[in-house]
Amino acid sequence: MNPKKENLHLFMESIIDEIDVGLHVIDKKGHTILYNKKMMQIESMDSRDVMNKNLLDVFMFSKDGDSTLVQALQNGTETKNIKQTYFNNKGKEITTVNNTFPIKDGDEIIGAVEIAKDITKIERLIKDNIKRKGGTRYTFESIIGEGPAIKEVIESAKRATRTASSVLIVGETGTGKELFAQSIHNGSSRSAAPFISQNCAALPDSLIESLLFGTKKGAFSGAIDHPGLFEQAEGGTLLLDEINSLNPHLQSKLLRALQERTIRRIGDTKDTPIDVRIIATINEDPIEAITNERMRKDLYYRLSVVTVFVPPLRDRTEDIPLLIRQFIRKYNELFQMDVQRVDQEVMDNLLSYEWPGNVRELQHTIEGAMNFIADEETIRLNHLPLHFRSKSKARTTVSSQVQVYEETSESLKLKEHLDLSEANYIKALLKKNGYNISKAAEKAGLSRQSLQYRMKKLHIEAKKSF
Repeated sequence: MNPKKENLHLFMESIIDEIDVGLHVIDKKGHTILYNKKMMQIESMDSRDVMNKNLLDVFMFSKDGDSTLVQALQNGTETKNIKQTYFNNKGKEITTVNNTFPIKDGDEIIGAVEIAKDITKIERLIKDNIKRKGGTRYTFESIIGEGPAIKEVIESAKRATRTASSVLIVGETGTGKELFAQSIHNGSSRSAAPFISQNCAALPDSLIESLLFGTKKGAFSGAIDHPGLFEQAEGGTLLLDEINSLNPHLQSKLLRALQERTIRRIGDTKDTPIDVRIIATINEDPIEAITNERMRKDLYYRLSVVTVFVPPLRDRTEDIPLLIRQFIRKYNELFQMDVQRVDQEVMDNLLSYEWPGNVRELQHTIEGAMNFIADEETIRLNHLPLHFRSKSKARTTVSSQVQVYEETSESLKLKEHLDLSEANYIKALLKKNGYNISKAAEKAGLSRQSLQYRMKKLHIEAKKSF
């Protein structure tokens, strides 16, 4: 049964509002005459803000020609699957993929229609991913330290910003090598280009090679055309962390790329020129790595055009209080706390500790301590990990012994000290052996007569209770 003519308009409206694409129609003056629900969702607009208004009065484009609807209306241009980014009247950025075409009455253009698919969220994710991969957070101002050891390294690293030479950053785990790498990149002429970091120890050799150099479709089962990190970092900086973990084959391939300034994707037959600065890090002495065949000597020479040695925290203990304050500020903000300080006992512990994990370990220690704080403003010893508390008790015992010694030393001469120590030793030995002089002498490595002579000299009686 055919629907009545007067109901056809209602049917069309219902269909237009239910389809899962945005629909926007303008008349020959550029005024909106149709704007469906999906388009409202895409553009975060109400129909009252758009209907019967000129398109360019509502939406903002960088220039009129960027609007595919305007192009269709003015030039009769048809576009298919064209990406367009623009802003609504509240300044919100919108990205769509459009199919746009003019509406004609004979040869006359009387309007234009646009069918749009929303890719705003996808586009934002892509941008965030690029920012995450290519963005950097640290500059030289981010590196905390006032001591001569760290200041010298900072000045050395700053000089490396003037060129595009390769840099090798040497330092133990947790010393902040990536801070220096990012700072060098951000201080150089490449700062606007990508900064991409890859830990060479994080992936197996089979994956790291394709990740670095890319793949050609058909190179192996499931392989697609995909650029590697060298190509993605074009014009910028590629940080290769723990370079000594790469196997010799990959180190050789990396050396060739650095020397020839070209790379070849896995499965490809042609070379691709690259313009990438390489910064590499190593967490051990490079000479030891070469000796133990964990690093090729020729690659070391190629990378170490500039070498930056980041000192361990135990060699810059004067910076520990500065670092502690910084970490307290960081976790106060993160945890919504108001910790103000560490007490002196805690500071003494932290200053005397060797810090095998360096700055990273100190940061984790402060974070861990603040997790044990309720409403207090001071980090105390009981907030620190167990090994700090145990060490403090041991140090207290030793300090007490030293104090007794120091107090005694003020009134006794050396001979008197020696006699006192010997007397205490013999008394303890006799007690342990039931006051049997023969057994005690044997344990002491003395003859019975010799022990008796010492006892007489020191006024020690054989069976006295001590």
